[in-house]
Amino acid sequence: MVKERIKSFEDLEVYKKLCELHLNVHKLSLTLPKFELHELGSQLRRSSNSIPANLAEGWNNKHLNIYLEGINRALGELRETKHHLTIAYKKNYFPEKIYKEYIEGYNECGRMLKGLERSLEKLRPSK
Repeated sequence: MVKERIKSFEDLEVYKKLCELHLNVHKLSLTLPKFELHELGSQLRRSSNSIPANLAEGWNNKHLNIYLEGINRALGELRETKHHLTIAYKKNYFPEKIYKEYIEGYNECGRMLKGLERSLEKLRPSK
């Protein structure tokens, strides 16, 4: 199996998965009660979109620390998104099956982001 060279953040599997999750979470957020669309729904849409956006922003920066910071911010937004999903679930806005599906998707992406972070940490010059 030959791995293709990653030329852009758009080639990263984690970026693709995060974009797909965001699009699905966006649709889900529009099913929330009307009074939640501009509260919890908006926060959910913004935080889920910020995860891949932060990854893209930090991509291939000439300063490794800035790229790592982008990954760190993405992980923070991922945790925020999971929080919003948990609150929406606890308010009974969608069934447990859907909740678990999204949480597992974000858990998987979190592991992928941590793996990317570890691989980039190896590029740091020795002190």
